[in-house]
Amino acid sequence: MSNLDRGFDVIELLVQHRDGLPLTVIAERLNLPKSGAHRLLAALVQRGYVRQEPRTQDYALTLRLAALGLEFLTASGITDVCQPVLDRLAAESGELVRLTVAEADGLTWIARAQGAQFGLRYDPEMGARAVLHVTAVGQAWLAAMPDDEAARRALAEAGFGDPARFGPRAIRSLAELLDVLAATRTRGWGMVSEQAAPGTAAMAMVVRAGSDPGAPPVGTVSIAGPSVRLTEQRMAELAPRLNAAARELSRLWPMRRYAAGAARSDHVAAEAPL
Repeated sequence: MSNLDRGFDVIELLVQHRDGLPLTVIAERLNLPKSGAHRLLAALVQRGYVRQEPRTQDYALTLRLAALGLEFLTASGITDVCQPVLDRLAAESGELVRLTVAEADGLTWIARAQGAQFGLRYDPEMGARAVLHVTAVGQAWLAAMPDDEAARRALAEAGFGDPARFGPRAIRSLAELLDVLAATRTRGWGMVSEQAAPGTAAMAMVVRAGSDPGAPPVGTVSIAGPSVRLTEQRMAELAPRLNAAARELSRLWPMRRYAAGAARSDHVAAEAPL
């Protein structure tokens, strides 16, 4: 493993700990010698990606990564083009609407619109990666692949994780996941209730790189909210509006160059027009 790989490992670890971690903990979590971890952190501090807290001496990320991400999104035009579609779907559904972008190894939420103006609101942090097997966006995306590819990607996330991290209905086996993906293809959209977290529900469809139903998936659009309000019946009622938004986003998708590159690297074959 190269120093570049180890440097990214440090960054990905610190993303999960915004208040920072001590050097010894970083070295232990990443199975690095303390001296090697210190050299990596010193280089990241010098480049402005990491800071050392004066009081605790812990290491934490700066906002440099976030700034670069925002600069990239602004340059791509994705938020400018897609935000009106998200805003409209949020107003129609009265729930949280979010957009993900597909990378080679998963999905990242990059834009949202909140439709719930009062009462219970589901409003998680942005920029997180979707856990594929327990989220509607993950299941919709995996269902657009052959089963063997979907299984590989789901298992790449360290299996199905600790069930205590998720909701009471979280998928716990590959056989169960494949059954859910088959149902998702038949239904035409992903649907979860109390899988990612207790008391939450969501539905999702893939966004493709163009209007052609066979175009490669480049992301997802989803509606999420409290499970007491976003019931299975309510999701069925919202499905036509979600489908219209997914088709519009596919038609408008601004990151053509990005999507083409992702398609070349992934070689993912779509099985169903989700």
